[in-house]
Amino acid sequence: MEALNEILIQYGYAGMCIAAFLAGSFVPFNSEVVMGALLATSTMNPLLTVIWGTVGNVAGAMFNYYIGRLGNAETIAKFIHLKQSGVERVNYLVRRFGGLMGFFTFLPAIGTVICLVLGIMRANPIVVLVTSTIGKFIRYAILAYLVVSIAH
Repeated sequence: MEALNEILIQYGYAGMCIAAFLAGSFVPFNSEVVMGALLATSTMNPLLTVIWGTVGNVAGAMFNYYIGRLGNAETIAKFIHLKQSGVERVNYLVRRFGGLMGFFTFLPAIGTVICLVLGIMRANPIVVLVTSTIGKFIRYAILAYLVVSIAH
């Protein structure tokens, strides 16, 4: 994993976007490491880094959403090794709040499940796109602010 991080760091904004896509999808990856390294060790523009991270992470989330639309809860839960109780909890929240749950797709691990369940339940993809973009942008903006504050 460390070698992949190093490769992605070398590609700057494109590497950030790819790292964020992987982290936003069901692939276990940590884009925060790449963002932190880019902002701490280079002259990368923090706003552009946040934007490219958000674009990649939202693309990964929407990938999960459309995977969810293709399958059913039981099959997907087995594929990502999730207990049925976890799927039921997220399922309840999605039924109650619909596409607005997309905001919480920035959360580690559970964000993947939220996206998949949103897809399974056919939540409005535009609402999911907008709400997940807001949540992911805020998360990356906070991270960038912290890294830049500490590094400089």
